[in-house]
Amino acid sequence: MISNEGERLGAEAARRLAQTGLYEFEPGLSDAEFTRIESEYGFEFADDHRAFLAAGLPVNVPPEEGQTWTKPWPEWRSGDLDRLRDQLGWPVEGVLLSVKHNGFWYEGWGERPVDHVAALAKARRHLADVPVLVPVYAHRYLPAGRGTFGHPVLSMWQTDIIYYGLGLADYMHQEFDEARGDVDESWNPRATVPFWRDLV
Repeated sequence: MISNEGERLGAEAARRLAQTGLYEFEPGLSDAEFTRIESEYGFEFADDHRAFLAAGLPVNVPPEEGQTWTKPWPEWRSGDLDRLRDQLGWPVEGVLLSVKHNGFWYEGWGERPVDHVAALAKARRHLADVPVLVPVYAHRYLPAGRGTFGHPVLSMWQTDIIYYGLGLADYMHQEFDEARGDVDESWNPRATVPFWRDLV
């Protein structure tokens, strides 16, 4: 059972995306499909993300001739299992790349080992305990967590993490609505989950 507010926010996000006319939709995920996905990948969708995907699954648009098909919408129903695992692992793997190649080190991990292999191993151990982020579209993510909703959408590119929406509905407006205009000064998202909020 998801919260009424989470359900409302997810339905609003789906409505906003549908209004853009950019995507077609398959029927939304069923309860049985959510159970299978969450069991297979070891996380639970946030309430608004779940309600969004229950309202309808956005269909990836085939590319124009000569372009690569990137499939930015996660294909939860029939997608390749390894591709979905890669999408789920993207945020952590991005941090590990920054540790390995850019000298990144999170102060909460204590002193960085001098040996690069040991540093990477220590970072990997710490990252195993950070909150799971779930792909929404391309490298835009929401925190997992049944009973939660209203998290800002984060754009994840290694440790270059920025806000892309106050929440899921605002994200659909910011990313896909051509009539969005400039972001006003009152737009002030705040990340909600440990570790990731420190990198924004």
